[in-house]
Amino acid sequence: MKVTLFCKNAYAFGILKPLYDELEKKNHEVLWYVASKIYNKFPFKDSCNYTKSIQDIHEFSSDIIFVPGNEVPYYLRGLKVQVFHGLAGEKKGHFRIRKYFDLYLTQGPFFTKRFKQLASKYKDFDVIETGWPKLDKLFSENKKLADYKKQILKDKGVKRIILYAPTFSPSLTSAIDIKTELFKIANNNNLLYIKFHDLMNKEIIYEYKKIASFHKNVEIIEDKNIINYLILADILISDTSSVVYEFLLLNKPVITYKSKSRNIYWQNINNKEKLISSLNEIIKNDTWAKDRQWIIDNYHPYTDGQSAKRMITAVSSYLNNHEIPLERKISWFRKNKIIKVFGKVK
Repeated sequence: MKVTLFCKNAYAFGILKPLYDELEKKNHEVLWYVASKIYNKFPFKDSCNYTKSIQDIHEFSSDIIFVPGNEVPYYLRGLKVQVFHGLAGEKKGHFRIRKYFDLYLTQGPFFTKRFKQLASKYKDFDVIETGWPKLDKLFSENKKLADYKKQILKDKGVKRIILYAPTFSPSLTSAIDIKTELFKIANNNNLLYIKFHDLMNKEIIYEYKKIASFHKNVEIIEDKNIINYLILADILISDTSSVVYEFLLLNKPVITYKSKSRNIYWQNINNKEKLISSLNEIIKNDTWAKDRQWIIDNYHPYTDGQSAKRMITAVSSYLNNHEIPLERKISWFRKNKIIKVFGKVK
């Protein structure tokens, strides 16, 4: 198969890398599309075939295009497959059908049920449940990092690792409100990792780095992929971010500040001054295990680290019974929007 991995935003790199690894093992021909705005951030330049040109993808003539974002040019040849960029099903737009995709590969029953309902309504796409490739490493690397974590705790002389990973959205982020309280967490017992979203306001990041320089047990994580830090952390502090669901799948406690999620399956606070007391309470008595299990069962029950492999098997089987689309039939309005974003091809 000829496969394009379509990256419009930098978060797509970590989502698509497990797919790339599996495709390489099976000797499929792979082309990465990396949008111009993130071209310099692409971390796999030395090991793969990549381009920032939509014309190159057109000439490549894909059989399959995997997309973690919301848009893909309708005029490109290939089965256009939505693989999603997060697990936050309550966020605006997660279940919006934009008409650009032939196939949706869902993460778990919660998402599959809703998208199958939408498939019955629109009748122009299909749905297969596979799990989410970004999380393969979350499970496959879990045991491998155990000794590394012990060494970190020993070297730092602390008992646990706390990860703070807020959303970037100005209306949802906790980064401004809880900044003062957050740094109080870093003490002789706690190592505080702070991991910002790629799109976080640069001024906020600068302020945090300046304060962090005065704290020995605070580290600002520059790595684009958060997976290793989810594995290393004992507790996550966040807000209305999809990273909450990724962390819950490891069956570890979460504290959020003013989460807008419709259904809360973790500790949520609305008063920033309760952050420290909530943390101390959850350390002594974690009462959220049953609620986390519901998330695991419904959002992503696949813990074998094989979701990328399932995706490739799913699309291969799908193409045995369906022709490869030469283009996607969409409205004039959506065609015009795509052309404004990606341009035309010759």
